[in-house]
Amino acid sequence: MFLFALSAIAQNDSIQKTILKGQIIHAEDNSILSAAHVLNLNTVQGTITNDKGFFELPTSVNDTILVSYLGFSSIKLKITNDLLKGNELEIALYEKPQEIKEVIIKSTKLIGVLEIDVKQVPKDRFTRIHINGLKQTYEVGKPQKRDFSSPLAALFQPVDYLYNLFGKKPRQLKKLQKLKKEDDLRKMLAGKFDREVMMEYLDMDRQELNELLTDCNYSSYFIKKASDLQMIEAVLDCYENYKALKKGKIEREKIPSKRN
Repeated sequence: MFLFALSAIAQNDSIQKTILKGQIIHAEDNSILSAAHVLNLNTVQGTITNDKGFFELPTSVNDTILVSYLGFSSIKLKITNDLLKGNELEIALYEKPQEIKEVIIKSTKLIGVLEIDVKQVPKDRFTRIHINGLKQTYEVGKPQKRDFSSPLAALFQPVDYLYNLFGKKPRQLKKLQKLKKEDDLRKMLAGKFDREVMMEYLDMDRQELNELLTDCNYSSYFIKKASDLQMIEAVLDCYENYKALKKGKIEREKIPSKRN
């Protein structure tokens, strides 16, 4: 057993990370893309491109890197021996098609008297308000709960739904925790709003992710407006609440029932 342990340690030491070097460019005009995000999904290490579009990131064979840039379609690359042996990698990203939405502007007549004008300004359904002296920010409006109207859905309550979901994803959640702890990754995620990293680690689509946070009592306003970093913190907070509920449920089951 001792020799086997030494052999395993030696094998792990032999697996060395290679620095993957590359440049991110615009696929159509070959212009450089500075501040593009490059994340190693396996090791949870990330970086951004410099002012010339270049990046360096530790990788190994079979790692997967996610390359993203605001307004562009992201891509995933599987690292192979050929990529690591070659020269600097050139990655081209395509712009996302922009959908033009109709914008309706409504005028509000103000008379210059604060007490009256404040009542005339339309309020958002989920307006965020801050109370002086308190750190918390409260949201006005109730979050919409999922509709468990079908016979099958009625068998499962939201807490049971979370049990089934989180019970299968402890390793993915640990990677989300690592994302939150790294300063560079925190800055990266604070400026992202595409949810790609979360969907990748949790193996969920956008709708499933929204439903998860709705079950955790987050409003639709928060789900729509929060950054990726805020969303990760929300999911981890939801997981901590789930563990507390699960622990309490198990403890209650252990308590013997009293008979009269």
